[in-house]
Amino acid sequence: MTKRITLFRIESMQIRILLLFVLSITINLMSYDRVTGEDFASRSEVISTNGMVATSHPLATQIGIDILKSGGNAIDAAIAANIALGLMEPTGNGIGGDLFAIIWDQKTQKLYGLNASGPAPINLSIEYFKKNNLQKIPSYGPLPVTVPGAVDGWIKMHERFGLIQFSDLFKPTINYAREGFPITETIAYYLQLSSERFASYSNFKEVWMPNNKTLSKGDIFKNPFLAKTLEEISKSKRKSFYEGEIAKLMSDFIKEQGGFLSQDDLANYSAEWVEPVSTNYRGYDIWELPPNSQGIAALQILNILENFDVKDMGLFSHEYIHHFVEAKKLAFEDRAKYYADPNFNTIDTDYLISKDYALKRTKLINKSKSLSRIDAGNLKDGDTIYLTTADKFGNMVSLIQSNYRGMGSGMVPPNSGFMLQDRGELFSLDKNHANALVGGKRPFHTIIPAFITKDNKPFVSFGVMGGGTQPQAHAQIVINLIDFELNLQEAGDAPRIVHTGSSQPTDEIMIDGGLVNLESGFNLNIQANLIKYGHKMGNEKNGKGIYGGYQAIMIKDGVYYGASESRKDGHAAGY
Repeated sequence: MTKRITLFRIESMQIRILLLFVLSITINLMSYDRVTGEDFASRSEVISTNGMVATSHPLATQIGIDILKSGGNAIDAAIAANIALGLMEPTGNGIGGDLFAIIWDQKTQKLYGLNASGPAPINLSIEYFKKNNLQKIPSYGPLPVTVPGAVDGWIKMHERFGLIQFSDLFKPTINYAREGFPITETIAYYLQLSSERFASYSNFKEVWMPNNKTLSKGDIFKNPFLAKTLEEISKSKRKSFYEGEIAKLMSDFIKEQGGFLSQDDLANYSAEWVEPVSTNYRGYDIWELPPNSQGIAALQILNILENFDVKDMGLFSHEYIHHFVEAKKLAFEDRAKYYADPNFNTIDTDYLISKDYALKRTKLINKSKSLSRIDAGNLKDGDTIYLTTADKFGNMVSLIQSNYRGMGSGMVPPNSGFMLQDRGELFSLDKNHANALVGGKRPFHTIIPAFITKDNKPFVSFGVMGGGTQPQAHAQIVINLIDFELNLQEAGDAPRIVHTGSSQPTDEIMIDGGLVNLESGFNLNIQANLIKYGHKMGNEKNGKGIYGGYQAIMIKDGVYYGASESRKDGHAAGY
């Protein structure tokens, strides 16, 4: 009997030791053992005084820093870094895509907005799709191709604010394109997906599948075709790309493929300076660009949430997630109905982002029940890259650029080294819709840069890549900084909420409330409570890549703080 009791005590002690061991491992896995800050933070902020560059690729960041050190300003650095990203991160952007930017000019103490998104070919119409029995604009091929605006965007930015010679901004990337550079882990992953999709498309393999193989992590990649194209642009600015040999190359190729892009479409294009729009959120002015982009959706979300005590709810609470998702649904129904090219529509942006309108929409939110179907409000009368730069003069740039659907349309003009975008897919084929396809009209656009000012002074330049994720993530970054008082890096590292299934500007409707997708970091109890409220949860296994990529620069007391995305290959650096 005594022997049995002794054995029982020994076994019980062993079990307790095992449980303590497992518990200690669990606790260690949940903590980064940081000396300061939140456990979910991936790294500390980067801090400097003379300048800062944050991009999604370390080599592009270094190019931006080198431009600053050589006498360039934040605008020069942003252009040079963007040029590099078109080579190094072709799965998200390139010279075949569009660009939006918000620039803080220290000299005039003012924000400037640039809309460098291109229109549909002038000869393309809804009637073409009806005649050919097409119910929607294809995702790939020649038909969704719109005029690429990024190159003219660089030219407009440089002409207005640049300091050093335009051609010097291209030299580092031209050198990398000729000499080669190693493929990073994230880009290798997306190139694999793109190769599966585009391997049969003309000229794709010649550029991104050397020796008929998909590029892998660590492989040295060269793009001599792009080097030649960039050299032409660096010498002639817009002349070659929009009016000369490259323009003819693009137009002839797209027409051969059955599309409509013409030399006149390219020659007549000009990026447009626009006034940024803002709302005040708890004492901070949050700035976005007006439609045809979706930036004001972030402002609408914030206006609604300002009517609730978000801070008291807490970052990791089902109450906060519920209210955030409901605010997003309300904003996105307006996005689906009203956001379009203002040159073709009257859009009451001021009313959409007003506090009065937000208060009316707020009344639709039930604190414990998910809305399954929402109508747009009644108005009066009526993958991607992001980078940010800052310089010793006090200038800051918030810039986003994309081809849409990762690499774009699959249309690669011969011997050019780049792919054209497929933004035209975002048009509606309903002629009565605000975002209806019309030749010469710009489509609804997903990419958005953001900026925060405090007391009319620059505070944070930031952005988050990723389609419909962007306005949701913009709002979350602002809330993380202001309500939850996280630092710049923590604000980006905090787990994100992404709601999918809202109505789209292409006539789709929100089905049964959509899906709430929670990034790893939220516990299962939260999901159970959200389900009680009537929310449907997304599949975490299918969530890879939907939570976006973040870069940011903050200025405080004359010191720059930089942060970069831990979910991608992001890198912030200062000097």
